[in-house]
Amino acid sequence: MLLLTCLFSASLLMTQVNFSSDKEPKKARLARLQQSPNFKDGKFQNQTRTEMMAENASFWKIMKDRFSSDVVKSPEEAIPVIKRDLTQPVLSEKLQFTWFGHSSFLLQWQGKNILVDPVFSKRTSPFQFLGPKNFLGTDVYQVEDLPAIDFILISHDHYDHLDRKTIEKLAKKVKQFYVPLGVGAHLQDWGIPQENIKELDWWNEVQITPELFLAATPARHFSGRSLTDRNETLWTSYVLKSRDQSIYLGGDSGYGEHFKQIGEKYGPFDITMLECGQYNTNWPSIHMMPEETAQAHLDLKGKVLMPIHWSKFALALHAWTEPIERLLAETEKQGIVVTTPQIGELVQLDKPATQSHWWQQKSK
Repeated sequence: MLLLTCLFSASLLMTQVNFSSDKEPKKARLARLQQSPNFKDGKFQNQTRTEMMAENASFWKIMKDRFSSDVVKSPEEAIPVIKRDLTQPVLSEKLQFTWFGHSSFLLQWQGKNILVDPVFSKRTSPFQFLGPKNFLGTDVYQVEDLPAIDFILISHDHYDHLDRKTIEKLAKKVKQFYVPLGVGAHLQDWGIPQENIKELDWWNEVQITPELFLAATPARHFSGRSLTDRNETLWTSYVLKSRDQSIYLGGDSGYGEHFKQIGEKYGPFDITMLECGQYNTNWPSIHMMPEETAQAHLDLKGKVLMPIHWSKFALALHAWTEPIERLLAETEKQGIVVTTPQIGELVQLDKPATQSHWWQQKSK
């Protein structure tokens, strides 16, 4: 999960260990980071003051909650998924996408294949035997199943969004990486050429093709892959637009004023992809409660909401279906259209939103 998971158990602590031989930023890279208005006192900062933990949270309280809870954090059987051939050519210029669970997507748009926060390892950890493991059935897709990738977008450097093994396998399939400031150092350590990496600060804009516009936008979160490098790289959300369609990719974020700012500057959005899971009252500022997810969608002026950051890894204390159930209860009150595709299902944005309660079904 995040660095705060070290409070939960020894195994989750190890998900944040970094064995890179070069953890310190190079002087030239550090000098460039220091030019960012979001880099202060040697660290990246959120727009508003953000504490990692609630004022009344404690190690012992979290440990007690973790081990005394009887909620079902992971499904006992394989969840239902759809396996498709992703290498088939895309004939439409309209946006279509495939969700791989948690926050990983393949966007196919204007003839381009765009991969978002790809994680295809079994664990969000540098270890094969320790750390949160993917739910049964959710590893139906691997790097080998993907078509050639034009662009990869990375939201931040936590293990459940930036996976070294996945990146190394993808290296020869990808033309260009777009990442937050500082994250390029990880990629270069893993063999990605510098010329294939574009680092972005909040509000930076790039015309990635004549048809597709990309903007890096704020999020309320934090970064780090070890116990000593917290907030040395930036975290971000993204806006992607074509001439007639737009999408918001939320990454990880607590609720904040930045959603209204982004909505005013770049909205409305045809679809928003917003986290709805891995929350807890002990860390309320860095992840959203499902009800806040609904409000963020409204702030962004979204038309359809796609809930992400759930259904693949148990990184918090809630039941694995609680995020989607709480979110749907709130969106029904608010009249928000929600799409709930299965992992692997093709979603076409110019068609009615896919809506099913697949998490209540048993895998065939």
